[in-house]
Order: sequence, then structure tokens, then C-alpha cells
Amino acid sequence: MYNQQKIIVVLPAYNAAETLARTVYDIPSIVDEIILVDDKSSDETLVEAKRLGLFIYPREINGGYGANQKTCYKLALEHGADIIVMLHPDYQYDPKLIKYFAEFIGDNYFDVMLGTRIRSRREALAGGMPFYKYIFNRALTIFENFISGYNLSEWHTGMRAYKRDVLEKIKWQTNSDDFVFDSQVLFQIVKKQYRIGEIPAPVRYFKEASSINFWRSLKYGLGTVWEGIKFLF
Repeated sequence: MYNQQKIIVVLPAYNAAETLARTVYDIPSIVDEIILVDDKSSDETLVEAKRLGLFIYPREINGGYGANQKTCYKLALEHGADIIVMLHPDYQYDPKLIKYFAEFIGDNYFDVMLGTRIRSRREALAGGMPFYKYIFNRALTIFENFISGYNLSEWHTGMRAYKRDVLEKIKWQTNSDDFVFDSQVLFQIVKKQYRIGEIPAPVRYFKEASSINFWRSLKYGLGTVWEGIKFLF
């Protein structure tokens, strides 16, 4: 709880058994509730989530990253969240940063907070980000900033926080069930002229962290370009 506002962290999970405990243990005490939505994992994610005492929603089919987030946000709103933080349970993003996300939104500086991994090329690559992902990230972010008129340092982070009003007003329910969901949500937020803030989130790529391959990254990139063109026209 912060400023009498309920904070819920949602974890869109898929095969996160090896990293889930590390992620949960680093979530700060400011958080009121943790919701894990499992996208039909084939490992022990659900067993580990039960051991950690999380609220669990097991999806009956593997619907994709966007579909998982839709379930996450629906549940968070139903559970009375005022601030919703989306965090990958693969420990790629530092959960301790949640405190600052919540404070910026709770003190009414911003409606949306993003954790940016791109402060310099050296830091991003030293943190394990594949070079092709860095290039894709930079190129797409430049394109999206030009299209939108914003100047965000990264459009493709997987650590985000939203004021309740944002998720009540934008139509995320109709977005893609795939990874391009993230780009669609940000374009919807820009269209509604919500205030977007950013804080640095150190890059952490390692063996257990989830990561899409080159071809899925390419598909995501092309989908993002198409979303930008639709936004422009």
C-alpha cells in the first residue's frame, strides 16, 4: 500500500520455475498482492507458485504473451488494484525497482512507468543483451518516437506499471495475443495522452531468463512497424 493505493504485481509466467522464487523474494513489502498467471507451463512453475503462497490463475491453453497479460490485468482490476505492476518472473528485471514505480504513480507524477534497459550500448551489451536485439530495439524505438512525438529511451521493456485508470480506459482486451501486445498498449497510451515516466532497469540476460529468438524478434519488429503506421494514419 502506498498513499492508500493498493499495489498489485502481476507475473505473466511460462516455464519460470527456476527463477520464480528469486523474483518473488525481491519484490518489496510495499506490494499488497502478487498474481501469477501461468500460460500452461511444462515445468514446475505452478508447484513453485503454490509453495510461495501466490494467487495463481492457471490458463487452460498456452495462449501467448499478450493473452497472458490480458488475464493478468483483468484479475488485477477485479482484485481492486490502484497500481498494477507487470513484472516478468524470469528475474531479467530487478523487482526491487517496483517501489519507485509505485511511488511515481502513487504521488501522481505519472500514469505509466517503464523500466528502461537502454542507457548506453556498453551497458546493454555487457548485461548480456544480444547485439541483434540491441539493434532492433534502438531502430524500433527511434521509429516509434518519430511516429508518436514522444522521446522514450525504450519502447520494448517488459517491466511496466499502470495507474488503474489507464487499464480501465484503453482497449487492451482487443489487442494481439502475441508479443506485439506491448507495442499496441503503448500506442494506445500515447493516443490517450497519458503521462509516461521512465527509470533505469539494469539489463540481466542469463541462461534461465526467457528470450524470444531471432525470427520471433523479426516478426515482433514487423508487427510493431505496422502498429506505428496504423497509429500515424
